[in-house]
Amino acid sequence: MINPAPVDISTRPPASKVPEITALFWVIKVLSTGMGETFSDFLVFHAPQMLAVGLAGLALIAALAAQLRSRGYNPWLYWTAVVMVSICGTMVADVVDFVVGIPLALSTILFATLLAVVFGLWYASEKTLSVHSITTPRREAFYWATVMTTFALGTVAGDLTAGTLHLGYFPSAVLFAVVIAIPALAHRWSALGPIPTFWFAYIVTRPLGASTTDWLASTHADGLGWGTGWVSLGVTIPMVALIALVALRPNRFGEQPQISAAR
Repeated sequence: MINPAPVDISTRPPASKVPEITALFWVIKVLSTGMGETFSDFLVFHAPQMLAVGLAGLALIAALAAQLRSRGYNPWLYWTAVVMVSICGTMVADVVDFVVGIPLALSTILFATLLAVVFGLWYASEKTLSVHSITTPRREAFYWATVMTTFALGTVAGDLTAGTLHLGYFPSAVLFAVVIAIPALAHRWSALGPIPTFWFAYIVTRPLGASTTDWLASTHADGLGWGTGWVSLGVTIPMVALIALVALRPNRFGEQPQISAAR
């Protein structure tokens, strides 16, 4: 019997720090955005506002620090960071709207402009916006800056349609469900490349998930009134189960399959 040939790890491409983009990724993403929206509201209404914001900020810093220090993709670290970005993104958007008093239409434009600036800086530095290229600390920093901006933008956009435009939560969720299908169809017809398709969908998942959970939790006339605590718990359970499923899968090697041993 011939012994397996040794694998030269120096020839391996660097491991990506983000998940594979599959249907499971999008399901967890929508759940995380919805959970972040309602749990943020739960914290603000059941704890002193400044304390809630401060604790959430510290938790976000700790989660991002752990993610940035990790040597490769870890599902638990990655999705914990996403959830904390979701919670803090909601709080930031609410502060801009309710505390600073910037109208939702204007704050949507401001966050969209900020996102364009982040994309511009990222592309100028790395010549790509592909999530498959997150293999260096600088690219990962750009990635998380983009993620945080998309969450804030998605939050104010969802509030804009539900509140300022008076659509309500459920019609807003339906609207964003239709909007999120646009890049998928455009990509299928080769009218939109994979990178803009991904980021278009990534931005829209935020208001889609947030509008849905707001509809479930809200006690207003356009909500089901289930409460932010119960809805947060109800969304967290399947989200954690799916992350556990991802974590149980064989470890990835970047975006490339493992090198098979010779027989």
